[in-house]
Amino acid sequence: MFDGARAFRPFQFLFLICGLGFLGIILWNTDLQSVSQYVAAVGWGVLLVLAVYMLAFLADTASWQTVIRNEWLKGLGFYALWKIRMVGAALNRVTPVFGLAGEPVKAILLRKFHGMDYQEGAASLVVAKTANLIALVIFLAIGLATALTFDLLPKGYNWGAVAALTTLTLGIFALFLVQRLKLSSATASWLSQRRFGRPIAKVIVQIHALDQRLVESYTRDRRRFALSVLLTLINWLLGAVELWVILWFIGEPITLVEALCADAAIELVRAATFFIPATIGTQEAALVLVLGHITGQPSVGLAVAVIRRFRELIWVVWGFAIGWFGFRPQNAA
Repeated sequence: MFDGARAFRPFQFLFLICGLGFLGIILWNTDLQSVSQYVAAVGWGVLLVLAVYMLAFLADTASWQTVIRNEWLKGLGFYALWKIRMVGAALNRVTPVFGLAGEPVKAILLRKFHGMDYQEGAASLVVAKTANLIALVIFLAIGLATALTFDLLPKGYNWGAVAALTTLTLGIFALFLVQRLKLSSATASWLSQRRFGRPIAKVIVQIHALDQRLVESYTRDRRRFALSVLLTLINWLLGAVELWVILWFIGEPITLVEALCADAAIELVRAATFFIPATIGTQEAALVLVLGHITGQPSVGLAVAVIRRFRELIWVVWGFAIGWFGFRPQNAA
């Protein structure tokens, strides 16, 4: 049988090599002594950086909680969702599967430890991810529009950024339409009527039910979906605040407007290079390019990259620790 995951592994390895190549070029062309001095200047300020990131993470968790039906929230508190979110985020960061490997694990944890059926769990995750992507587009549009107005991006980046944002927006809009118009159900029904598609007939009922649940989220529960988008937008905006805090401690302060524009440009690069594991190399390149343009010091961008990678490492270790100690069989309800 054809194993899609195994077939894709050579490409994952190739993408990783490309990312490491970018990183190597950046390290070779950057003053690493200045980078180490900038990183050391942060000191205990890293605790404030972690606090801001925690606020963003809590906003993202609240966004997910908002789209879960009330009947499931009775025995599922915010803290429980936060723990599941931590485990899923840790898996997303260390597995090169387009940042989605943690999503099935979240559904499994919801089922095993809180009794939520897979249909509701999957629906809440899909709706939350859709809200996240819509909020990302809003954040990027605000940031790039401001950057273009005040000429805060490097020369040659502007049109590429506009093209990338347009492509991303169209892709997310198409994803939303697939859910809203129940195109998955329509496709599955069409396939089931063909001889080669008859084996999936039993799955169609589940696909129909999931599609119906998604449509309810965008119609009957549209206020909750709008709130989910707002909370996720706060999450993205706090990313800009985190960048502003890091640069303040480094000793190269910028305005909040500049931080918003810079973070939007960086997140756009991350979104466009999602296929590279952990966006290694491309995230660093974006930080060096954008912050080097704003501050005049390319080493500042690499220093920020080091601090953010350190923050990610803490979150990964914390997430796996929660998974190991917080979700053992004896913890099941």
